[in-house]
Amino acid sequence: MSKTNKILGLKSLKVKYNGRYVGTLAMMKNGMIAFSYDDSWLEEGFAISPFSLPLEKRVFVPTKNYFGGLFGVFADSLPDAWGRLLLDRFLLEKNIDRDITVLDRLAMVGQSGMGALEYEPDYKISETSDIHDLDYLAKECGKILKTEHSSDLDSIFKMAGSSGGARPKILTTIDDKNWIIKFASQYDADDIGLQEYKYSMCAKRCGIEMTETRLFKSNTCDGYFGTTRFDRENNRDNIHVATVSAILEADFQAPCLDYNDLFKLTRILTRENNNEIENMFRRMCFNVFAHNRDDHAKNFSFMYDEKLDKWKLSPAYDLTYSNTYWGEHTTSVDGNGKNPGVKELISVGMKAGLKKGKCKDIIEEISEKVQEDLGEYIKDSTR
Repeated sequence: MSKTNKILGLKSLKVKYNGRYVGTLAMMKNGMIAFSYDDSWLEEGFAISPFSLPLEKRVFVPTKNYFGGLFGVFADSLPDAWGRLLLDRFLLEKNIDRDITVLDRLAMVGQSGMGALEYEPDYKISETSDIHDLDYLAKECGKILKTEHSSDLDSIFKMAGSSGGARPKILTTIDDKNWIIKFASQYDADDIGLQEYKYSMCAKRCGIEMTETRLFKSNTCDGYFGTTRFDRENNRDNIHVATVSAILEADFQAPCLDYNDLFKLTRILTRENNNEIENMFRRMCFNVFAHNRDDHAKNFSFMYDEKLDKWKLSPAYDLTYSNTYWGEHTTSVDGNGKNPGVKELISVGMKAGLKKGKCKDIIEEISEKVQEDLGEYIKDSTR
């Protein structure tokens, strides 16, 4: 990128997928961002968003403005919460005009976003080296959260500028594996890393698919939670991923879904795959019994397998003890967000096509394992 201290507002942007051109994003006069597929992609590609962007030769224009004028699948590439805070701080310290377009922000993501979508031009606004001292990184991230100056803002931005979620995190490579490593926010307990690690291990015991997880050592706390990225595979193309928020063009910042909606979506996208439906049922039960109420539309994703031409549930992520501002599950369970229980779980499962006996067995299994492994965290919770 040029050394100018002001980014000129982009009006159009190319979208790529593992080096292949997908299409073009273009800003309209009303601020909405239109999209059209390239002809070559129409011949050999796939619908990157199954409902909003079918594989057709036409200009698509968003009808909702939840994502700054973008379709949800492109908004998935943008950082939110921590990543957006980091980007705004970086722009401020570099004296770059923050009154930039959403297309400029996608250009800053370039090739570094989550999933497989890439953007051209690619503004490479930080070329510094990675830092591997996790305690130091945690301390510097804490400074940024407190609006204090960090002398290594460039490196932290390079390692985490495209990440989402509320907690500070970095994207890094360790032992030839792509990791996401999280640090505590100012609202977290000191043992948040250990807690999320225990939640991940319990989820795996409950039959929920997750990637490799690890508790990285620290000299200042119980450790930092890390999980390998499911959108990256060694020696293979990046994997296209879309959150439920993106697929349904749903505002994840507000309660907008019921688990009945998630199951309907799962059945449609996976073509009635029983294993995927059961896995979603296990996640719902785990979230209820483990008191994970931050189960919003961006905390569920689907991955596209281009070779098999089908979608599947991504591995689970962001599983930990959590409340919401309103004290209920962000995604309600058969209409009940405050205190869903066995009755609601069975009702949702049966509507999704699972047998009542199967639902009861899974509910009993997960309830027992959560109590055994996570009882110290949920003992004071009320449902």
